[in-house]
Amino acid sequence: MITLNNAYAYAIKKIEHNVSLLGASFPHVTICEDNTKYNDEKPQFWTGGFWGGLLWLLYNETQDIKALETAIEIETKQDELFDEFLSLHHDVGFMWLPTAVEHYKKTGCKKSFVRGLKAASVLASRFNLNGRFIRAWNNYIREDSEGWAIIDCMMNLSLLYWASKETKDPRFKQIATAHADTVLKSFVRPNFTVPHIVEFDPITGERLRTGAGQGKSPTSSWSRGQAWAIYGFAISYRETGKKEYFDASLNIARKFYSSLPEDKVPYWDFDSETEDRFVRDSSAAAIAASGMLELALLVEDEKVKSEVYNMGKSLLQALTDNYAIFDDSCEGLLKNGTVNYARKKHVNVSIIYGDFYYLEALAKLQGKVSIF
Repeated sequence: MITLNNAYAYAIKKIEHNVSLLGASFPHVTICEDNTKYNDEKPQFWTGGFWGGLLWLLYNETQDIKALETAIEIETKQDELFDEFLSLHHDVGFMWLPTAVEHYKKTGCKKSFVRGLKAASVLASRFNLNGRFIRAWNNYIREDSEGWAIIDCMMNLSLLYWASKETKDPRFKQIATAHADTVLKSFVRPNFTVPHIVEFDPITGERLRTGAGQGKSPTSSWSRGQAWAIYGFAISYRETGKKEYFDASLNIARKFYSSLPEDKVPYWDFDSETEDRFVRDSSAAAIAASGMLELALLVEDEKVKSEVYNMGKSLLQALTDNYAIFDDSCEGLLKNGTVNYARKKHVNVSIIYGDFYYLEALAKLQGKVSIF
């Protein structure tokens, strides 16, 4: 069995190896016949910050100059998006937190600071006042989606909390907490699961219905959605101290962990049909693990702290034992991630955000600070 300390060292070495292979690109999933090579998306694609984030995790550990230079090149390539503007969306946190904001935190780069504030302003501008939620997507991606909110956006709130602290302007934080309150009220079910999508009337703000999104159905438990909720509510608790967020994160984490199959890596949806259970999502396990470890840092009760910490550590060990790829047979760090099985899109492949949250979680065990 590979220890988690060794897994961290192997993963760092793997990312170091990938610098020359991927360069200043925007990988999302592994493609080609044997799913070993990462693709290259356009800069505006929502996963555009995760390879840059991996480079920063590498640089924070090794001070590797090539990693630093490549991360900065990725960040610079994203600048065109602010001028183009129309392709920007609710996932600007995923794009600029692991790139520009991390750059600013580590070096004080003024240009990176401005990039982060621009992204935060874009995100804040998507707030629907009557519904008290941040709108997901754009009409060219999802038609008639003006009133849609999705669970993933809980992770983007970090950008707003950061902007409020840096500018001493409470408005960004007010928007973040209003959205988190709405998710708490309108997404979290009595059994501590969440849907992917909740639709609101964009004019009145009335809650209308849940949507299946990337899950099996509007009432099912899409595994990555549960992971976003665990981590997202932990972040909002960290930034506000509101106990309701802590309780939500903890209860969703317990539900997630108790619902796992024997090898502790979830099916694409916890309610998936038996014949579809060959479809896993290692990225959901990685996100949940990083979220659980984040929550453990915030817990005062030693018994609960130990419980949450051990859940996160157990997920990381399961990923390391059965899903990690430390050699150069594939550019990905984790196999068997699934983007969208409902649409049979990128099934059981390596996914860049799975790699990112796996390494971020391993770094937390080394005492490193979360990027998100």
